[in-house]
Amino acid sequence: MAASNELYTSGFFNPVIDKCEGCERIVEADSNKYCKSYSSPEAKWRLGICNFATHVKPEIFVGKVRVNPIKASKRAAGSKKK
Repeated sequence: MAASNELYTSGFFNPVIDKCEGCERIVEADSNKYCKSYSSPEAKWRLGICNFATHVKPEIFVGKVRVNPIKASKRAAGSKKK
């Protein structure tokens, strides 16, 4: 366990930011919290949601598609003939 603490406190890993709170990948070493998957967590959150985050789910936009009923009936009738 001491070897892993030395890895995080060596300066290679940066402490997590407030957006990382609640993630399952956080490791605590010397009263600081570090991400065990990525060395610079603030860079992952710069463009949006961190792809390593286990506590945040991406929002998926589902738009309503309009279906032309005339074309739909022709497609259905065409597949029955074959």
